[in-house]
Amino acid sequence: MSAQVISPELQQWLQAQLAARVEKDQVLQAMQQIGWAPLVARRAYNEALEAFQRNQAGAAPAMPSPDLRQKPSVVRVNGHDTTVLLDMKHPRVVVLGNFLTDAECDAMRAQAQSRLTRSETVTLNIDASEVNDARTSDGMFFERGENELCTRIEARIASLLHWPVERGEGLQVLRYRPGAEYLPHFDYFDPAHASTPSILKRGGQRVGTLLMYLNTPTRGGGTVFPDAGFEVAPIKGNAVFFSYDSPNPDTLSLHGGSPVLEGEKWVATKWLRQGTFE
Repeated sequence: MSAQVISPELQQWLQAQLAARVEKDQVLQAMQQIGWAPLVARRAYNEALEAFQRNQAGAAPAMPSPDLRQKPSVVRVNGHDTTVLLDMKHPRVVVLGNFLTDAECDAMRAQAQSRLTRSETVTLNIDASEVNDARTSDGMFFERGENELCTRIEARIASLLHWPVERGEGLQVLRYRPGAEYLPHFDYFDPAHASTPSILKRGGQRVGTLLMYLNTPTRGGGTVFPDAGFEVAPIKGNAVFFSYDSPNPDTLSLHGGSPVLEGEKWVATKWLRQGTFE
């Protein structure tokens, strides 16, 4: 079967739907009904949305994302230079080098060390969290803006991704010991879970994740994207950003933490919400 091509005519039609404020789900459903593959339809829609937003002066961004339209090798954010190592459209993944300095990585590990407890995941049936065998790490949360280091890093993330600080959760720090892992999962809240309606009241759905590596394990510990078929190496100071415009596996945002084979892995995670997180 030949690959489906996103033609200029399709882009023009999508632009018209966006201008008419037709709901995204309706547009995608219409495309699939006439034969467009779901992944191609979603990619075409996202490309049209990016172009539409560029043409709307002063329009607020619909999704967090770095501005890489000019294909920069280095992005300067609040006086700090980070390098662009990977820029992928679908799934939307950007890998950044030197997002944190060695000193920032060391300071965050030191400040988190004494507050680590066994990591938990959202429960399926109630508004709570629980220890889960799929996630064998220790972790803690900083309050948003809890200290000068958190404030500086959160401001850098907000500037890079053009997403307000108040639309982000507090930074979470995790430590993975040898053998520890996090099985593949999605970061968005599953609409089918009983706990999701209550969670969404605090700021809406999650729409993006920035994962920062606070050290370099000796072996293992990469961030794997099984549906997209690649793995990001855990290099101290580097970061990987990925977004998901709806709570749907078609976003290809399924990801996991590969087992640490030797040494430890430390990471800090920033989750981004649709609205103000309270």
